[in-house]
Order: sequence, then C-alpha cells, then structure tokens
Amino acid sequence: MTAPFLSLAQILNRLALTARRTLREHRPTPEGTCPVCGTAGCAAAGTAREILTTIRQLRWHDRAGR
Repeated sequence: MTAPFLSLAQILNRLALTARRTLREHRPTPEGTCPVCGTAGCAAAGTAREILTTIRQLRWHDRAGR
C-alpha cells in the first residue's frame, strides 16, 4: 500500500519497525564502534532511538487522552 491509504497507526508501526531494524544493524561491536558507520557515536542509531522514544510518547499520550 502507498502512504495515502495508510492510517496513522500503520505509518507509526512501519516507522517503528524500520527504527528497530536500524538499531539491530548499527549495534556497536565490543570495541564500541558501529559496524556499519565505523564510528563510536553512530548518528543512525541515535536517530532511531529518538524516533522510538517519540513514538512511545505519542502512543502514551493517545492512551491517556481516552
């Protein structure tokens, strides 16, 4: 399906799945570096964490409003 036909919940679910996959791929090695980026502070993993935090806050706020 394309975006105009998806509900907000479906879009958030897909965004969460993508963020989780990004976190798995960019999981630091025992040395502390990202295997994809090769850096210690991986920007992709940080952004994925922020996206998941925002989605959790949106869902929590939605439940509190009901």
